[in-house]
Amino acid sequence: MNIYFIINPQAKNGYCKKVWRKLESILLEKEISYMAFFTEYRGHAKEIVQSLAVKTEGKKIMMIAVGGDGTIHEVINGAAPFPNVIVSFIPGGSGNDFSRGFRISKKPTQALTALLQQLDQEQITFVDTGIIMNKQEENLFFINNMGAGFDALISKQVNQSKIKRILNRLALGKFVYVYFLLINLFTYKKSLINVRIDGADYDFRSAWFVTVSNQPFYGGGMKISPEASPVDGKLNITVVHNLSRVKLLLVFMTVFWGGHTRFKEVSLLTGRSIQINSNSPLHVHADGEDIGKTPVQINISHRNLPVIINGHVNEGEETNSNEAK
Repeated sequence: MNIYFIINPQAKNGYCKKVWRKLESILLEKEISYMAFFTEYRGHAKEIVQSLAVKTEGKKIMMIAVGGDGTIHEVINGAAPFPNVIVSFIPGGSGNDFSRGFRISKKPTQALTALLQQLDQEQITFVDTGIIMNKQEENLFFINNMGAGFDALISKQVNQSKIKRILNRLALGKFVYVYFLLINLFTYKKSLINVRIDGADYDFRSAWFVTVSNQPFYGGGMKISPEASPVDGKLNITVVHNLSRVKLLLVFMTVFWGGHTRFKEVSLLTGRSIQINSNSPLHVHADGEDIGKTPVQINISHRNLPVIINGHVNEGEETNSNEAK
């Protein structure tokens, strides 16, 4: 099987380049045959994957993203339409929620060693992805989560900010989300959000945001949806609403261990087909990347993506499944 590495050299302020040098030495030592491609702009990883997938004409190939959640997001969007493309990930970014949710070692060298062992044994897992259709009727895949409202606005500002780069240099990157939350907390206008789940309508007045999750983590380690599993054929919906600005801070502090789920202002739902509408357009993100505004339609694609990951993706779920899609 041909192995391709897609590296984002800008991830974590260039830290990913150091990560890649360490990985290169391991590949050389083990005499692993591979090709490496470096991304140069937003969307480039998706283009690289699509180009390679077409050229291989249906033969099984391995695409390994080296970077952050934005990198794996692009790789998956390139790979998802091609059933012959197997995906994996080595963390080299600042958020790395994919590695948390899929139990991949946070140490890049350990992640690569485990990956090569599983690749040798062909331990391939088929996992769920979410599919978003926006008002332009364009399909976009997500692997971690998507959201609309307050969290999507913060994600957009985080990705555009110079503060993120500064905090990354100080090894404080995970606090950038907190910084922008505090900036927007007292000016954000809450909305009426309608969520249609499998044909049933739910109205949330004075809503802060709605997040649709395929695995538990987002925002650099926050456990927004503790029960979410990427192999169960459903998406987990979290809606925060009717909450004062001060109490939102309290709820936010508990998100890192999933304690927010005990608050009555946090509604938890599940479904396969979800539509998000709002009384005014809200920012929307997919895996932390800005993708436009509401309304959006989201569907689950059950076990459509072949991946190689570590251990268990969720309690009681085996990862060495080779079942047909």
